[in-house]
Amino acid sequence: MSEELPSLTRAASILREAGSLLFITGAGISADSGLPTYRGIGGLYEESETEDGLAIEDALSGPMFARDPGLVWKYIRQIEQACRGASPNAAHRQIAALEGRLDRVWVLTQNVDGLHRAAGSQKVIDIHGDVHHLHCTVCDWEMRVPDYAELAALPRCPRCTSVVRPRVVLFGEMLPPLATADYEREMGRGFDAIVSVGTSALFPYIYGPIIQAARTGIPTIDINPGQSAISQAVDVHLKMGAAEAMAALAERLGG
Repeated sequence: MSEELPSLTRAASILREAGSLLFITGAGISADSGLPTYRGIGGLYEESETEDGLAIEDALSGPMFARDPGLVWKYIRQIEQACRGASPNAAHRQIAALEGRLDRVWVLTQNVDGLHRAAGSQKVIDIHGDVHHLHCTVCDWEMRVPDYAELAALPRCPRCTSVVRPRVVLFGEMLPPLATADYEREMGRGFDAIVSVGTSALFPYIYGPIIQAARTGIPTIDINPGQSAISQAVDVHLKMGAAEAMAALAERLGG
């Protein structure tokens, strides 16, 4: 960590002076909770091709759900299984703690694991949804479940017997309207600083706020042990894991 000390000091100074913060998080923030940082929905699928001979982008797509919901559920279950039993780590907890200390802290997450809310964050934009939030594809029934252990292979609505699905964004689908509205509203208000944590920043709605902030002089931080699409654009790049970096920053901020 010694080579990162100057960057940590600079990053802590940015956070100390900010009254409002946006954290943009990806699969890397959940790595210390035991979740893989693989490609696919929420960063949780390793292989480029499934055991059914399909690309994961096809197996976990909106059109496939319309044709064969059972097949899509098969791979959604694998994602949920990877999340099952995972707990928030120090990075999730420190972000939640900052929400309680500063005037305004929001989290924009690509993850579908629900760990930010489990850690206590309340101002969360789940831009790709949450694998634990189920809803009927026909009526207005919905329910949050801790896991899929009690679900049928193809879950059906207890009210109208139609197929149920989780509120996650499958490949080829639009982003959820409510999350998009929250995103646009908070981006419009602006932030004193933006912190990217564990994301490769491949989508325009992820790298856009960071690039715009950098261009307009708003401080930016990227926490990522490797290089991402925005690492060269930010003011500070902490080449560290999310939990280690957030714990070190919390120490410098006094708790």
